[in-house]
Amino acid sequence: MPLFKSINNRENTLIYIWKITESEAYLRTDIELSENSKNRLLTMSSELHRRGFLSIRHLLNIAGYNDLDLHYSKHGKPHLTDHKYISITHSFEFTAIIISDVSIGIDIEKQRDKIKRIAPKFIGYEETFIASLENPVKELTVVWGAKESMYKLYGHKGLGFKAHCLVEAFSMKSDQTVARLVHEGNNLKFDVFFEEIEDFMLAYVIPSRNA
Repeated sequence: MPLFKSINNRENTLIYIWKITESEAYLRTDIELSENSKNRLLTMSSELHRRGFLSIRHLLNIAGYNDLDLHYSKHGKPHLTDHKYISITHSFEFTAIIISDVSIGIDIEKQRDKIKRIAPKFIGYEETFIASLENPVKELTVVWGAKESMYKLYGHKGLGFKAHCLVEAFSMKSDQTVARLVHEGNNLKFDVFFEEIEDFMLAYVIPSRNA
């Protein structure tokens, strides 16, 4: 399908979401790919990954860019040639990009019970909050998405989800919380926004105005 949803947040921050229902052949039309992207596609054994990769290029077109405007740092962080900030995410049949005047990060995850089994790997500061919940699949997915978004925004090696990314307790009804990234002398505060999209959870972070 075409664009599934768009969101306009503060700081000229725009989110574009795609639900992948099209064939790979269809998604290869009406987009221009760099040689690097063509080579990356050749290495992808999964058709769903290729379709996700291509749908992101369609989202770039909707946002007024194309694949040639996108490049990556040595750590794999995406950048745009006009110096706006961008972050990209893909999970199963959903892809999304976020573009802003400020540094941002985004993540979309399918909500699954298995997140409770892996929670000890990324939950530290949030342990008391999570322990107070009867079935915290949604909340854990938000916490993971917030930490993954901060990791993408930071763009440096050595950042640990458990040790360095801290998410404040929240209510699912609030649709937002705050988080901190504490690493190598940095203490950065972010506003976290989240919402359910079908059985997925979208989360993204923007630098807090009240740091």
